[in-house]
Amino acid sequence: EIIDTSDGVSLCKTLQYLNFNFQVTRNCYRPMQTILRPFFSSHRSLARAQRFPKVETPRYRTMSLGSGGVAAAQYAVTVTAPAALGAVPDNVNEKSHWLRDEEGKGELKGFVNPWESSHDFSFPEIFKAMVHHKFFSGNSQRPDTTPPTVSVVKPQFLPSRTSSHALRAIWLGHACYYVEFPTGLRVLFDPVFEDRCSPFSWLGHKRFTPKPCDISDIPIIDCVIISHSHYDHLSHPTIVEIQKRHPSVQFCVPKGLKRWFADCGIKNAVELDWWEDVDLTLSKTEGEKPSSSSSTSGPSKDDITARISCLPCQHTSARTPFDKSTTLWASWSVSSSGKSVYFAGDTGYRAVPHLPKEVDDWGSDLAHLPVCPAFKQIGELRGPFDLGLIPIGAYKPRHVLSPVHSNPYDSVEIFKDTKCKKAIAIHWGTWAVAEESVLEPPQLLKKAMAKSGLPETGVFDVCDIGESREF
Repeated sequence: EIIDTSDGVSLCKTLQYLNFNFQVTRNCYRPMQTILRPFFSSHRSLARAQRFPKVETPRYRTMSLGSGGVAAAQYAVTVTAPAALGAVPDNVNEKSHWLRDEEGKGELKGFVNPWESSHDFSFPEIFKAMVHHKFFSGNSQRPDTTPPTVSVVKPQFLPSRTSSHALRAIWLGHACYYVEFPTGLRVLFDPVFEDRCSPFSWLGHKRFTPKPCDISDIPIIDCVIISHSHYDHLSHPTIVEIQKRHPSVQFCVPKGLKRWFADCGIKNAVELDWWEDVDLTLSKTEGEKPSSSSSTSGPSKDDITARISCLPCQHTSARTPFDKSTTLWASWSVSSSGKSVYFAGDTGYRAVPHLPKEVDDWGSDLAHLPVCPAFKQIGELRGPFDLGLIPIGAYKPRHVLSPVHSNPYDSVEIFKDTKCKKAIAIHWGTWAVAEESVLEPPQLLKKAMAKSGLPETGVFDVCDIGESREF
């Protein structure tokens, strides 16, 4: 009953949802490893990703874009480590989120959330909590995904890089956003175009809203940014198709995920740790440059440039039951010629204890609960941002999911902490990966904004899937 496949909930995603940590007891880990490994070993890239990869620093890369459309084919991509990093916390070199061996000085084994606002459930803790919630609390529920739910419209992509002087963002469902910068840069965040967020095409959480478009409909993709390795944020078929249609697209991923991309046959990926940056430059190819342009060692006036920054968030990672937290999770920022976007990815804000249903976990009695300090650091050191893409869904049951998934009240605090001027909600309306009603997140978002003394609309909004907004 705990692992219920009757409604298509995949075994893998269920284990991620429960935050299983089989290393708590080898008596549990070894039998489960023997039983479950065949299900994953048939997927070559998934099986290979279990071993933690060697850490590499960003390298210089220049390639001409291939079959990604006429507009995309006019540019070459260069990725460099910047001469000077952006502002960082004073303790950035402590690497408190790195998990090393028992002495704390040896091989990097994985990652942790280094704040009091987080809680890493052990297997006995999560098993007890979920059994009690499902069978004895009377609060367990299964979301009704019967249409109509969230409206889906056909995306209107700009036909060229010079079509608009505004920052433009298009929601493609769940955490996937396509951002068109006025400089001409095109960035795709956390793309997943499959019906199921699962290692299997026949089992797993299934979309209750259709995808608004296909990858082939997107005219230009310069950069793909991944927040972490969970299946609702990183899809093998999607990544492979993007690489096929846009051969020189640049992938930016958190530390540890580059090996997964290499196992997919993708070489143009750079992995970053928290508070690290890269500079991305799109340069017109020789055949497209004006005849009067001179050759210089630095970017020319016709180049499109961007700073991409890997930033902290409070979450975890896994693609199998055996690689929990062996790759990093991250939020990101992208700035290009005066316009900036903050992508929070998938994150919690504070760990909430088990409470009676009627108790408000943002009430005064719980004001003492610690919050994740990383978001204020991001706002103070890297903000403000023109646009924030901030998650609002997948938060119930709260006592289990709050360490890794923010509810709308958390999300408004993240919005304020990071100093975003405007925000659009992500991580809802696509897959029912938790227990809240599918339309509850946007309803609570309005209440949370009002509680914070902010306008209910026009500042931190929701939109239709496929809808574009300008900022």
